[in-house]
Amino acid sequence: MLAILCPGQGAQAPGMLSPWLELPALDASLEALSEAAAADLRQLGTQADAETIRDTQYAQPLIVAASLLSLRALLGEDTAAVDVTAGHSVGELAAAAVAGTLSATDALTLVGVRGRAMAAAAAVTPTGMSAVVGGDPAEVEAALTAHGLTAANVNGGGQVVAAGTLEQLAALADAPPAKARVVPLQVAGAFHTEHMAPAVAEVRAAADAITPADPRATLLSNADGAAVTSGAEAIERIVAQVARPVRWDLCCETMLELGVTAVIELAPAGVLTGLARRTLPGVQTLALKSPDQIDAARELVREHGGSR
Repeated sequence: MLAILCPGQGAQAPGMLSPWLELPALDASLEALSEAAAADLRQLGTQADAETIRDTQYAQPLIVAASLLSLRALLGEDTAAVDVTAGHSVGELAAAAVAGTLSATDALTLVGVRGRAMAAAAAVTPTGMSAVVGGDPAEVEAALTAHGLTAANVNGGGQVVAAGTLEQLAALADAPPAKARVVPLQVAGAFHTEHMAPAVAEVRAAADAITPADPRATLLSNADGAAVTSGAEAIERIVAQVARPVRWDLCCETMLELGVTAVIELAPAGVLTGLARRTLPGVQTLALKSPDQIDAARELVREHGGSR
């Protein structure tokens, strides 16, 4: 059984679209994605520096576009081999497109609004996120509570992402839980917390203009790892997760319960396959970072896909 995973914010890197745009079909499709997102994805994905694409309003559409371009390179228009799909944070919009709930352009339209709305919310107060790796889970939870931080992403594998003001995060870094490392993330706000509440209404208004389809593959929700069966529910959950924690650990538990045997992480890949090696024992993984890996990824699709 094959799962397609879609990465979230922080996975972006300068020049990440360049190798994919060497494929003529993908290069030709980029203009429509850019128009939908109201962003120059070609410039952002080939020429912009790390600081520019760290900006939420650019990072989010760029990541979703990269995921969908790599999906098209891998499977074309036929995604019948995908059994399960899930996306981390903003990656959930790409996963909704993988499942057929959103078209590629609808996903980019919605993520463009989402990125701009969340960037505006993040500008109100200087906030950020840090990964807390290792440590006793109860001690990590107590430390976050003591500093007024939110466990915005519970990723499994001994990793929790703390979110809050920069002062709160600095205090946590100065006094980390025992046997834990605190690693600042390349994001520009405290996503999936109350700091993002102002963005929810704007994202909901954009979502109301979209008519989603019911998922063709099993689509897992960040909220609780549950399989979402209707397009309307999928969109509502995507809107709500802007200001609510991501439970990636529960998505991984569901994948194991479903019997997933292989996962391919779409571009810009690496983070989720790294987590999968710790949280999905026995499951084959492939991080699709460039077109050079298409043949290997297609072999994994042939071996494991279409098991529903």
